[in-house]
Amino acid sequence: MDEDAKLREAADEELINNAFQQLLDDYLKSRHRKKTDLITKAFNFAKQAHKGVRRLSGEPYIMHPIAVAQIACSEIGLGSTSICAALLHDVVEDTDFTVEDIENMFGSKIAQIVDGLTKISGGIFGEKASAQAENFKKLLLTMSEDIRVILIKIADRLHNMRTLDSQPANKQYKIAGETLYIYAPLAHRLGLYKIKSELENLSFKFEHPEEYDAIVAKLEETKVSRHQSFDQFKAPIEEVLKRMGLKYEIRERVKTPYSIWTKMQNKHVTFEEIYDILAVRIIFKPTSRATEAKECFNIYVELSQLYRSHPDRLRDWVNHPKSNGYQALHVTLMSKQGHWIEVQIRSERMDEIAEQGLAAHWKYKEGGEYTEDENELNEWLHTIKEILDDPQPDAMDFLDAIKLNLFSSEIFIFTPKGEIKTMPANSTALDFAFSIHTFLGSHCIGAKVNHKLVPLSHRLQSGDQVEILTSKSQHVQPSWINFVSTAKAQSKIQAILRRLARDNQKEGETLFDQWLQKNGFEKTPSAIDKLCELHEVGRREEFFQGLGEKTILLGSKDIDTLKGKAKKSEGGISWRKYVPFVKKKKDEETGKPQPELFTVPKDFNKKKPIYINDDNIMQFKFPTCCHPIPGDDILGYIDNKDQIEIHKRACPVANRLKTSYGNRIIDAKWDMHKKLFFDATIRLGGIDRRGLVHEVTRVISNQLSVDIRKLTFTSEDGVFDGTIELRVHDREDVHGIIDKLKEVDDLKEISQIM
Repeated sequence: MDEDAKLREAADEELINNAFQQLLDDYLKSRHRKKTDLITKAFNFAKQAHKGVRRLSGEPYIMHPIAVAQIACSEIGLGSTSICAALLHDVVEDTDFTVEDIENMFGSKIAQIVDGLTKISGGIFGEKASAQAENFKKLLLTMSEDIRVILIKIADRLHNMRTLDSQPANKQYKIAGETLYIYAPLAHRLGLYKIKSELENLSFKFEHPEEYDAIVAKLEETKVSRHQSFDQFKAPIEEVLKRMGLKYEIRERVKTPYSIWTKMQNKHVTFEEIYDILAVRIIFKPTSRATEAKECFNIYVELSQLYRSHPDRLRDWVNHPKSNGYQALHVTLMSKQGHWIEVQIRSERMDEIAEQGLAAHWKYKEGGEYTEDENELNEWLHTIKEILDDPQPDAMDFLDAIKLNLFSSEIFIFTPKGEIKTMPANSTALDFAFSIHTFLGSHCIGAKVNHKLVPLSHRLQSGDQVEILTSKSQHVQPSWINFVSTAKAQSKIQAILRRLARDNQKEGETLFDQWLQKNGFEKTPSAIDKLCELHEVGRREEFFQGLGEKTILLGSKDIDTLKGKAKKSEGGISWRKYVPFVKKKKDEETGKPQPELFTVPKDFNKKKPIYINDDNIMQFKFPTCCHPIPGDDILGYIDNKDQIEIHKRACPVANRLKTSYGNRIIDAKWDMHKKLFFDATIRLGGIDRRGLVHEVTRVISNQLSVDIRKLTFTSEDGVFDGTIELRVHDREDVHGIIDKLKEVDDLKEISQIM
């Protein structure tokens, strides 16, 4: 071994040992039962198993399991079993050791967790197509046996996100998309607020680097004025808390770049128009556990005498904790500068549970040292199991169903007998019916909410008393799926509709066989495909279902098609209709043939970006889901025909693709030179006055020489709202137009519609 290699090996050894020592030191500070020998044994075993292997970043591979164990210990608060499982989590996946080897050396509990983590890792970071959603099912099934599997998986994902710089761009989009779609909501549902925020921010940073940098720079610019506002707001509160004799801490909480960006997108506002960037957190030491709820409200009463409080924004999570254990009293107060500021009032215990979630519950159990407890989320796991009991053909539907449960905040509903039921916010009367019993949901015709008759789609509010009304003649309707919001109701409705669809399909196939026989045709796959094309259905199953439901009727056109006499249908949906730009008249006049779609060859390098320019843009598909134009952050998706669809990176469809087909995602970049025109829409709002529309159109048409395709304005009580559809070269043109329109008097709100 040469001198350089020896020096590198010594440096690696020091790096590894220092990281492990830090892990042990943090573990020894906790209240967990001390099992350092077992942790050291796991470390030495993993270190030997991964010897000589390096990560893409160049560091020794063992640094990753140590980092995951460190997150599990310090940031989630787990004990020796989880730390050992985290250290060993990649051993079975990446080396020749088996789960049996782990069991023989470390016992059945650690082996079970490592096995759970191994089952779900292959498709998530590997090259296996469409494995993520199926893996997620396995993850949840395993989780029902041991919650620690999911907690360690979240720690693993957090470290992978922190070190994502070393991955190529297409992998970054895949992993960041998966993180936003699966792991951030999971962390949120488990109460790991800090981790959830970091996962969202890191995903945002890798998917939209320019927007991320711009928001971080704006936050830095406004830091001084924000501190001043905080100090002015805090000073009178401190006097009150001192007078009350409380031990307290007041913290400034700044909205994360991701949540700022999300609000800018959803509300179509600029950074400067967001007023709730600053929030204040009061953390106090209660006199006793029994009095902490009362003391939260005492603080609120005192604060509402200092500042005016917003009556509609009082959130009592103290007496009605969220299902992930979160407790706090949220109030919104008007500062002396005229801004609404949210104040979160929490005891020290509530604060720790809010930050660490599930793991912090263990800390506050009675007694000295404690061991890990796995039964905190039985109620939620029961819901998951109910969904798993109805297997769904599309794994992505399952993911969406779980997401509905993960994201939801709760409302409290009373039964006619006065029992309290917890439901996700936005639940309808029909959701409530399905939550009680599938039969009740299937035959629900309406409900009485607070003794008034309401339809099935009525959205429930916290505190409503609900009585479900049923009829035996009522059956599940396809339209129900459009307004229910809970995972349970959706999965039950889909299961019943699938059963009906299968019956209709069989009925349709029988009718089709009879029709073929009557008209002297043979039943062949090509005959079915021809008729599918004629009736513009993509799958044979849909064709038979249409026949069974009588939405497709067979007639003379079908006979002509099978005899080869019919003209080729001009119907059907072609991607060509979705080309996002306006072609030059010259091309239309000369009748230039449209270029063929680009087909990805076998030796295609997915790690390199594709460049879209004025000449090759027609070779790519532009679906209508997100309407990307030059200047937008985009990615490519290789579809089943090996052709490339272009999506915005933030497109909901793209998020599903990143999660389900991560190895088909490629990096895509624009290389346009302002030759082609694209459609863009700008929304305007403000104070109505004579001549305003003329002024707006003059700015756009005369000053900027931009074509206006469509103008829509509505005015009510002196306030107007409108949209302008334009033809522009790129997103830069849109920003230029918005900047110019900001100079027009009485225009108060200007934003682009994504």
